[in-house]
Amino acid sequence: MNTSVLAVAVLAMLAVGGVFYALFYPMLSGEKRAEKRRKEFATPVAARGMDRETQARMKRGQIAQSLKEIENRENARHKVTLENRISQAGLSWSRQKYYVISAATAVVLGLLLLIAGGSPYLGAVGLFIGGFGLPVWFLKRCKTRRLKKFGIEFPNALDVIVRGIKAGLPVNDCLRIIASEAAEPVRGEFRQIIEAQALGLPLPEAAVKLFERMPCAEANFFGIVIAIQQKTGGNLSETLGNLSRVLRERRKMRDKIQAVSMEAKASAAIIGSLPPVVAALVYLTTPKYIELLWLTQVGQFALVASGIWMLIGVLVMRKMINFDI
Repeated sequence: MNTSVLAVAVLAMLAVGGVFYALFYPMLSGEKRAEKRRKEFATPVAARGMDRETQARMKRGQIAQSLKEIENRENARHKVTLENRISQAGLSWSRQKYYVISAATAVVLGLLLLIAGGSPYLGAVGLFIGGFGLPVWFLKRCKTRRLKKFGIEFPNALDVIVRGIKAGLPVNDCLRIIASEAAEPVRGEFRQIIEAQALGLPLPEAAVKLFERMPCAEANFFGIVIAIQQKTGGNLSETLGNLSRVLRERRKMRDKIQAVSMEAKASAAIIGSLPPVVAALVYLTTPKYIELLWLTQVGQFALVASGIWMLIGVLVMRKMINFDI
């Protein structure tokens, strides 16, 4: 009797132990955690079977994140310094040379207006325009011409990269070809990209820095495309080919708008040149009649006020006939 009771007790203990073993052993041994980790690792593999819409949505999210990072980096940049403006104009001046040229221009223009008008007010106006107006205008003019040349040549450089990648060349070799054979200023800018890479800077950051030296849409698009391609992958030759086509279409649209707006520009030029032309003709016919404008104080005041209003009118007309694409 005692033996049978003992056997039943042993069997009951074994049954209870088996139940506890079946329920709690996976948690104690770590098999459940291992199974969870296997599922986590298997999730990217299973994601390959997702539909195209889900994959496209994930890729758009990655691209949006990359664009946000680039925008934050752009907003974090400091204000453009004088050295950067001189570099963007394609000049090799130093800050001291710029100040010397500005001072010389101010003195020369101030003396010319002082001698021609005989008024210290005109001399002061000449000093201000020569010191702060003409140098800034010259830098902006050089920058605009350089950006125009860059915009014309840049799509050709992108085509070189596209053909090189399709032929099996690395991207760096394509950049070296452009840095040695392209026209200026594209050649110099890509040479700086190659030099930045030689110093250890990654290609996306070197491409983004191109926008600092060439502040135009073309350079900004190129930096964004390279940065996104490095993060999300994809066919770089196809992306750059699309970018080249877009830049050429923008150029065609800009030329078309310029051709259509030539009539308005001619009208603005005629309207802006009428007052000085009429003043010159009146001076040739009756000089004593118009000399009152610069010989009397009231005439000088009227001349300065008319010049200011003429300048405002010219700037307004220029704003009306210029379009940003």
